[in-house]
Amino acid sequence: MTTARPGLDPELRTLLADMPSMPQLSTEVLALLRQLPSPPVESLLAHRQVDRREVTVPAGDGTPIPLSVFSPANTEPTTIAPAPCVYWMHGGGMVMGDRFSQLDIPLEWLDEFGAVVVSVDYRLAPEATGTTLVEDCYQGLRWVAEHSDELGVDPARIIVAGASAGGGLAAGVALLARDLGAPAIDTQILICPMLDHRNTSTSSRQYSSHEYSNLRHSDGPGVWTREMNEFGWRAVLGDHGGEGGTAEAVSPYVSPALADDLSGLPTAYIDTGSAEVFRDEDTEYATRIWAAGGQAELHVWAGGFHGFDALYPQAHISVTARRTRTDWLARNLSRNRSQSRSRNHTT
Repeated sequence: MTTARPGLDPELRTLLADMPSMPQLSTEVLALLRQLPSPPVESLLAHRQVDRREVTVPAGDGTPIPLSVFSPANTEPTTIAPAPCVYWMHGGGMVMGDRFSQLDIPLEWLDEFGAVVVSVDYRLAPEATGTTLVEDCYQGLRWVAEHSDELGVDPARIIVAGASAGGGLAAGVALLARDLGAPAIDTQILICPMLDHRNTSTSSRQYSSHEYSNLRHSDGPGVWTREMNEFGWRAVLGDHGGEGGTAEAVSPYVSPALADDLSGLPTAYIDTGSAEVFRDEDTEYATRIWAAGGQAELHVWAGGFHGFDALYPQAHISVTARRTRTDWLARNLSRNRSQSRSRNHTT
């Protein structure tokens, strides 16, 4: 029996009608997808005054983890106020993508706030498994905090952010930094985050590809289905991934929805679509932050499918979602700047 589900935003439905259907993920399909060229990062930088620097940071096992650092050009850290830093984790279901994926999102914050953007190339599953991915991201964050003076970054205004798998990794990094006592994170921005390996929510079942076998792509679940989600989690967790996975064997730093305690976390911004797999786990995560006394702002965009604002940034709903996210960050950065000045005046 077909599960009733929220419909797509009409503009997004029209745009999706011209998009080829996404094949179901398998080992063979993943290998083909990884061979597709990524959009050149130079096209994102061409109209911006940006200094770019490439560094590598050793992971816990010594593997070099690439980081790309993007800073507003023509600024000297010694002569201007330290900038906020956006530490970016890309999406791709934990099995695809690189540090340039969805980079247009944090680069908007470089434009808007003069933020330094640092994007991490964490290792991907299935070659890397378990906590490796989130630990790679954490090591990159430590490097940013330890080199804040060199980067011209205010260590009190470090933002962890990511989309989809990157949003889940950002949530995991925030948990890990809280439990280890460092580095300090000011805010976390979780964009349609991949938070729960169990894959059993109502929204997960609503956006199963099995429900859409006889429908056009524009009538279906967008670009990420329940089955794709299960493939990604199994790549990371092996037999512990997917529906019915053994929670006791899975780290909450990998699957943040498993964390018993969500207190003491950085202020969070969480957004998702009403017509996507992650809707319910994202909503539940925000609810649990509130229940623990924390602060979170949640937006569920009516008719939005997974990653809609990254895939079609010019759609009306996408423009609104991205502007709302940026306005929230502006308010938080302004608040933090005022608090910092207040502390300086009292010391």
